[in-house]
Amino acid sequence: MNTCLSIILAVSSHIGLAGDYNEVHPSVRCTVGNTIYGVYYNSESNESVYVGKKYGNWEIGLVSGYTSMPIAPMIRYTNNGFFITPAYETGGKYGVAVGYEISFDI
Repeated sequence: MNTCLSIILAVSSHIGLAGDYNEVHPSVRCTVGNTIYGVYYNSESNESVYVGKKYGNWEIGLVSGYTSMPIAPMIRYTNNGFFITPAYETGGKYGVAVGYEISFDI
């Protein structure tokens, strides 16, 4: 039986930020065509829910679960399991989160 579901385990590092962030991110994702939906344990040790679209190696959408804003824009570049995404820290500091993820389709 084919489903849209994947279980993902990602690890990340936060560059240019001062905070102490969670670096392990278990996740569940559903992909239908180029639409993505999911939930993951974020860098602030909160649950995040997201929805977005894939455009080649780019993912663009909206995400919840961060203290800086209830619903935030999401943009991420992925390539062979590696990813990079802009990061914002309350107080006006910007950086990037870089990491690697392993995905298991179920």
